[in-house]
Amino acid sequence: MRFVLIAVSALILAGCGAPRGAAVQSEIVGGGAESTADLAVYNVTKATMPAISRWPAPNSEGAYSWPSRGAAAADKPIRAFDRVDVTVWDSEESSLLSSPNQNTVEMKNMQVSAGGTIFLPFVGTVHIAGMPHSAARARIQRKYVEAIPSAQVQLNVVQGTRGTVSVVAGVSRPGPITLDDPSFTVLNAIAAAGGPERGLENPSVKLVRGNHTYLRPLTQVMSSASYDTYLQPGDKLAVENDSRYFRSLGAASKEALIPFSKSEISALDAMSLIGGLSENRANPKGILILREYPQSVVRQDDQGPDNARSVFVIDLTTADGLFSAGKFQIHSKDTVLVTESSVAATNTLIGLLRNLTGLAVNVNKL
Repeated sequence: MRFVLIAVSALILAGCGAPRGAAVQSEIVGGGAESTADLAVYNVTKATMPAISRWPAPNSEGAYSWPSRGAAAADKPIRAFDRVDVTVWDSEESSLLSSPNQNTVEMKNMQVSAGGTIFLPFVGTVHIAGMPHSAARARIQRKYVEAIPSAQVQLNVVQGTRGTVSVVAGVSRPGPITLDDPSFTVLNAIAAAGGPERGLENPSVKLVRGNHTYLRPLTQVMSSASYDTYLQPGDKLAVENDSRYFRSLGAASKEALIPFSKSEISALDAMSLIGGLSENRANPKGILILREYPQSVVRQDDQGPDNARSVFVIDLTTADGLFSAGKFQIHSKDTVLVTESSVAATNTLIGLLRNLTGLAVNVNKL
């Protein structure tokens, strides 16, 4: 009777499958699984990495963009709503502008109109918006010389609201900052706003300029001068936590949503972030990266994936697999699936049979 129970139990377990926490590799890739699921499978090796590394990012969160640093303006252009002070010197005895015993006339705090003009006595309307300080002063002087040959002009500009940038979040003192210096950069603005808030993990800098939004890790902006971009009036800045994450599933030490701890994470980095592989369950030859690309980047050559639904297979038991995993970049919303070892499934089955065998012995005694 005991052997009959064991045989029946083995047949039942073989038909139902032993209980386990993750799929084995052959259930997802290999054999008929690929065609059934309509996906493309790529082995991550030294031979395939050059092509894979050139493929477009699967989503905008994984592809940072940033404007060029640009050049500091030698002279700030005047803009609408700036305010200007104009001082005119006239050495002639009978001046049109000045009173007796006075050789200067000051016209202070004149606002540049929305159309970019100011009005000056004996000259009329003068357009100065968009002009550097020196060019605007020269234009005003030419206008006055036509009426007063000895006139000399001094011009002072105070930038209005359009000469500011706004640091809106992620700093100690958010708010507008006046661009008094034409060489004012992203890091200057963050420093002027009191620096990044404490508690931010892997902070990124978001720059909104016109209709474009740019993103770059703060560490990169701080480490490379090419990313410390010169700011323009109207720019908006924010320092925020990196919102990217990847999923850890299967026979890993941790199943969770894992935030990016730095700007770029390799597959080897991901193994560390998930706490490594489950010692008694994981198949180190079957680390799968599941990724979905937009249909627009699907290609039939090595310039892009063959299928929007792509699976990358990494073998951590070979030197080639380990080195390649260190170069394979994880993107936001990737799924890192550690497959179950077939040996682990077998051990589970044997354990269940042992339990049933013990049960059979007890029945036999009865």
